[in-house]
Amino acid sequence: MGAFVQELFRFDLYKRSQGRIARQVTFAALALIVVLGSWCLSDYYGSKLDSTNIGRYLIPGLVLLGGLWASFRVVQMPSFADFLISVEAEMNKVSWPSWSELIRASIVVIILIFLLAAILFFYDVAWSFLLKAVGLKK
Repeated sequence: MGAFVQELFRFDLYKRSQGRIARQVTFAALALIVVLGSWCLSDYYGSKLDSTNIGRYLIPGLVLLGGLWASFRVVQMPSFADFLISVEAEMNKVSWPSWSELIRASIVVIILIFLLAAILFFYDVAWSFLLKAVGLKK
């Protein structure tokens, strides 16, 4: 916990040129969570404290600023930044399919989903018929 608190008050960037995309995407996801949380907090305090703007704007604004700073610092923590750098390095090794391969694979998956849904539907109808015939289902 002490290392995290100490990391929050640093201003330098850890391995600035490595893992940029993974760090930016991770920061954007964390920032989106903080923004939505602050927005919900603003709505909550706005409905509870109609006479003052402190609860509606100041508290959520401070939470927003603190959360954005914490999100930025989390992706700069050496252990987490090294993880994100290695994630980006592994993602660069992935062989992505071409558009035609992607479309063919998607069609196969969609057909199998419908086929399995039909099989489950017929099993359901058959079991319902059998259970009604035996008298266990009304």
